[in-house]
Amino acid sequence: MPSALQAAAKYIIDHPGDFGLNPIRTSAEKIGVSSNVLVRLAQRMGFDSFDSLRSPFRDALVTDRESVLGQDWLTTLQSEDTFSNMQAKLAQNEQNVVARSLRLMKPDKVRNAVAYMTESRRCFVTATRASYALAYYFSYTGRMAHPGIQLIPRHIGSATDDLLDADQRDCLLVITVHPYSADTIQSMRFAKQKGLRLILISDSDVIAPGVEPDVAFAISTRTLHSFSCFTGAMAVLECLLGHLFDAGGDTARQRIDAYQKAREDTGAYWQPSKPPRLRRK
Repeated sequence: MPSALQAAAKYIIDHPGDFGLNPIRTSAEKIGVSSNVLVRLAQRMGFDSFDSLRSPFRDALVTDRESVLGQDWLTTLQSEDTFSNMQAKLAQNEQNVVARSLRLMKPDKVRNAVAYMTESRRCFVTATRASYALAYYFSYTGRMAHPGIQLIPRHIGSATDDLLDADQRDCLLVITVHPYSADTIQSMRFAKQKGLRLILISDSDVIAPGVEPDVAFAISTRTLHSFSCFTGAMAVLECLLGHLFDAGGDTARQRIDAYQKAREDTGAYWQPSKPPRLRRK
């Protein structure tokens, strides 16, 4: 192979995970070659495109086979020392929390929630304390599928402040677990008064008087320590994001590509030093 193709091939062998995850521009920059070199390498290897070459590496990173691999690893942990046994208990709890939360996520509820979000002019997302991190993630990612998704409160204010001009064309997604935030409850009551659709993700269907969500997703928060477990809530949010991107179709995918390109063009991502190019002897 020419030296540029050799460098690209060596990088793929040495960094299969990065190659499976990164877009073509990022991989080319890390190697120190042009994107066209990776296209040529794909053709040299018998693939019809760069994506076809990268696809097997992406497939190797996913967890599609976990369901058939069994739980032997958990049994092994349980039979080892005290620390390993505790790890087994924690891991089992996480599995149980996610499984229960997803089992309670009925398709008719999901269908309604996705419709409310995609048909809304704006979909506000709110939470407080530890739940705020979940709301931030959902709004940060989800706005690429639906630009109307907005995280509230903004500017360290109250969520109610950001709902002042909201109406029946908007919806509100709330994430809250016990002990429930008074500000969050107030924002839900205020939203219902203004005619917004209300989507609730919580550890209980009964939060407070006057709170009547249009869709409620019950999540498990059981934990072996002093604070609530949020893996169940995250699993529900990830499913909702998947449906949002599926509903967004090509427009959502183009928006993601444009976002990714803008970040790369502005140097938003850290780049390690480039490996030396292989030279033909």
